[in-house]
Amino acid sequence: MTSPNSTRSRRLGRATLTFVAFPVGGSLAHLLAGRIDSPAAALVGGLLAGAAIGAGQALGSSGRLPLVRWTVGSSLGLAAGLTAGAALVDYDTSLRALAAMGAVSGAGVGAGQALAWGARVSRRTRGAWSALVPALWALGWTITTAIGVDVDLQWAVFGSAGAVVASAGLAAALETAAPARAGGAPVRTEVAA
Repeated sequence: MTSPNSTRSRRLGRATLTFVAFPVGGSLAHLLAGRIDSPAAALVGGLLAGAAIGAGQALGSSGRLPLVRWTVGSSLGLAAGLTAGAALVDYDTSLRALAAMGAVSGAGVGAGQALAWGARVSRRTRGAWSALVPALWALGWTITTAIGVDVDLQWAVFGSAGAVVASAGLAAALETAAPARAGGAPVRTEVAA
C-alpha cells in the first residue's frame, strides 16, 4: 500500500518536472532562436520550446501522455501558434499584446496536444483541453508581465511565475482528463462541460 506522503511526493516531483520544462524550453529557444521578432525566430523558437515543454509534461504524467506524440504535438503546435500570435501583435511586448499572443500560442499547443492524445481520451475531453490551454497561456503571459519580467527580450514562452500557474492548472486538468490507474495508463473519461 502506498502512503499518502509517498503519493504527494511523487505528484510534487512530476509537477516540478512539468514546471521546469517551461523555463528550460524558453531558455533553449532564446539561446538558439534569439528574440521572437520575426516569423523565422517564432517558428524555430516555438519548435524548440514546444518540444521541451511537451517532453516535460509527458515525462511528468506517469505514462498518461504519449511521450513522442505529445512532444511532437506540443512542438508543432507552439511553432504554429507562436508564429501566428507574435505576428498578430506585430511582436509587441505590452501586457495586452502578450496575453493575446499567449492565447494564440496556447491555441496551437492545445490543438497539437489534443491531436496527440488521439483516442486515449474522448473528443469532448480533447475539446475542453483545447479551450483550457489558450486561457492558461494568456494567464501565464499576464502574470509574467505583471511581476516585471523583462518581456522586451521577446521570449518564446512566459516566465517561471506564469509557468507555476499554468503548470498547476494543466496538472489539475490532466487529473480530470486522464486520471491514472494502476500502472500509469489513463482511464478514458469525459470532462464536464
